[in-house]
Amino acid sequence: MPLLLIFLAVPLIEIFLFATVGSLIGPWYTVGLVIVTAFIGVTMLRQQGLATLNRARQRMNQGELPESELLDGLMLAIGGAFLLTPGFFTDTLGFCLLLPLTRSFVRSLILGMIKHRVYTRSAQFGHSPIDDIHLDVNTHHEKPARRGDTIEGEFRRD
Repeated sequence: MPLLLIFLAVPLIEIFLFATVGSLIGPWYTVGLVIVTAFIGVTMLRQQGLATLNRARQRMNQGELPESELLDGLMLAIGGAFLLTPGFFTDTLGFCLLLPLTRSFVRSLILGMIKHRVYTRSAQFGHSPIDDIHLDVNTHHEKPARRGDTIEGEFRRD
């Protein structure tokens, strides 16, 4: 049901904005503005996409999982699709996903919703997903463990 509302609301918002902006600045300037925002968006998408890819490669080279970069890449792809869709509302959403400051805010919202959902689901079964994992770690290493090192051990779920 919410998806149906989105598919109905977004075109109506776009039509209203086209009519309003077109009556204020004229139809040709309105079309030109949509084309200019698309070009700016594609340029920003390319720049932000390459920066995100470089950060992901750097983290993988350090032996870390680039989870925030993967989420950023997904948000950049969605933002790019919004920017290629003609309209002022979708352009605004697209730019919000392309700009690093607003993208990090959206990322924190998404991660918060995911965390909330995981804890809510696990509470339905009477346990926390983290509280019931006990690790017995072998601590006899020749060198101290660094981030990204593999540590041998056993775990059990109570």
